[in-house]
Amino acid sequence: MKRIDKLFYDGQWQTPRSTKFSEVINPANEEVIAEVIQASHEDVDLAVQAAKEAFVGWNATSPEERASYVEKILSGIQKRQQELEDTIIAEYGSSRQYTKNAQVPLSINEMKGTLEELKRFSFEETIENATIQKEGFGVVACVTPWNFPLNQIQRKITPAILAGNTVVVKPASNTPLTAILYAEIIEEAGLPAGVFNLITGSGRDAGNYLTEHPDVEVISFTGSTDVGKGLYKPASTTVKKLVLELGGKSAMVYLKGGDLQKAVEAAANTVLDNQGQTCSALSRLIVPKEELERTKELLKDYYSKVVVGDPAKEETKVGPMVSQDQLDTVLDYIEKGKAEGAEILVGGNKLEGPGYFVEPTVFVNVTNDMTIAQEEIFGPVLTVLTYNSVDEAIEIANDSIYGLNGGVVGPEEEAYQVARQLRTGNVIINGVTRTAKAPFGGYKQSGIGRENGLFGLEDYLEIKAIFR
Repeated sequence: MKRIDKLFYDGQWQTPRSTKFSEVINPANEEVIAEVIQASHEDVDLAVQAAKEAFVGWNATSPEERASYVEKILSGIQKRQQELEDTIIAEYGSSRQYTKNAQVPLSINEMKGTLEELKRFSFEETIENATIQKEGFGVVACVTPWNFPLNQIQRKITPAILAGNTVVVKPASNTPLTAILYAEIIEEAGLPAGVFNLITGSGRDAGNYLTEHPDVEVISFTGSTDVGKGLYKPASTTVKKLVLELGGKSAMVYLKGGDLQKAVEAAANTVLDNQGQTCSALSRLIVPKEELERTKELLKDYYSKVVVGDPAKEETKVGPMVSQDQLDTVLDYIEKGKAEGAEILVGGNKLEGPGYFVEPTVFVNVTNDMTIAQEEIFGPVLTVLTYNSVDEAIEIANDSIYGLNGGVVGPEEEAYQVARQLRTGNVIINGVTRTAKAPFGGYKQSGIGRENGLFGLEDYLEIKAIFR
């Protein structure tokens, strides 16, 4: 069992003031795999101080120099990709096939995309007698979730440091080992002291203290909408900028004349890959009423081949929930679905034995006012809804407090016109691959700001006009 007793700030691994540790549990077998130090408030102060002191010098460096360091970090991730994959599987439970195809490659592809886009971005421009200068804010507090333990950190620190900011990262307490490995990669890249700092600890203690810190200029948070709403209070104390990537309850709309199997598999995969612990999951499948029976047959056939089990095995598609708490949450939602009259087509039960496993579950006879159609479950649960007209399908899709992602499968031009009417930050038509240079983020209660490419960079830039 590993014992991590250091924090990374001011360019080196530091002996913390705290003596408190927390356990990291392998969710597939419930074994303790590590003990990790919990930062005290004094430790947080020291990390923020290091970031604050490093800011002036870092902000003054050229974009090209900043990019050269990010390229070294990218190279380090590529060199240690297998180690990162093994760590994510062990502490989070993401299946090996998904971790290999998505968890780590997402970081590599998004970093490459942002670095390419940076070459065409101007940090200074002239408008008549004004010089417009774009520069960093200062210290950015990056508070990240457990569902993408590498890439959710990458999505924050890559644009933040390229923009000239310094960062203090507080990763999720369920998955700190990936973040610690990331810090080792950054140390090897030789980033100047204080530009990147890492503290480990609970969200309620270290996380809250960090976001409230008077020397933090920007809070960048990914997680639940409820926690995101609560960040307005600490942000208000010194008028900090908020960048929030929050929850989702996204819809896949199938249109007549399209490939129904493609729509079914696209929606199902988003709630099976990563165990459905993905904010952009297409967890509402919306189909014409007359296509419901065919949809049910396709779903039963597809789910019959899904392997649930040890995430380290190549054949596994669905691993465990990240924790007992998350397992209980998913099971509670399944019970609510039953109580409100939805019908279980597939699954619906906890799997016996060690590990936080739940059967992949599909509900039919769902109406959009049901809890399971409105609230983010964050587990392998798919709800199937029906419509009588395309206008009704659009209305159902938009009838949500969220607006993060969406999908449309159907005849190309009709699908495009439907996509334009969906109130959501991303829409994928007929299963195409999204580019890492495009913005990711949501409408309504799915967040504020965007990630990826130049859109992510702009959220971390102050803008000054100098007149002469």
